[in-house]
Amino acid sequence: QVQLVESGGGLVQAGGSLRLSCAASGRTFSSYTMGWFRQAPGKEREFVAGISWTSSITYYIDSVKGRFTISRENAKNTVYLQMSSLKPEDTAVYYCAASVLRFSREASDFGSWGQGTQVTVSS
Repeated sequence: QVQLVESGGGLVQAGGSLRLSCAASGRTFSSYTMGWFRQAPGKEREFVAGISWTSSITYYIDSVKGRFTISRENAKNTVYLQMSSLKPEDTAVYYCAASVLRFSREASDFGSWGQGTQVTVSS
């Protein structure tokens, strides 16, 4: 497993941008599919975006397509989530997670999780 630490959350006005980062420890980071999930108060955790080992495949939930971009730098053991045109409904705790599977949107397929970072979008 890898240890994951998120950063970059904060308070932003609607229409603004934030970039989340997730730093991973361990020498095998490049072999993991990475994902971002979020959980709003009173709601279940939901998948947001994922990226394959080599960055050749990225996938998103419909509500963030065209606004969010996931990327990774394996040399820095870091995955990013660039968020633009933020909406109040994007408010949540955002988690990064690692999976040994090639492709998944299911939280149960991700074995390593960060502690989360709060994103709050004001209207």
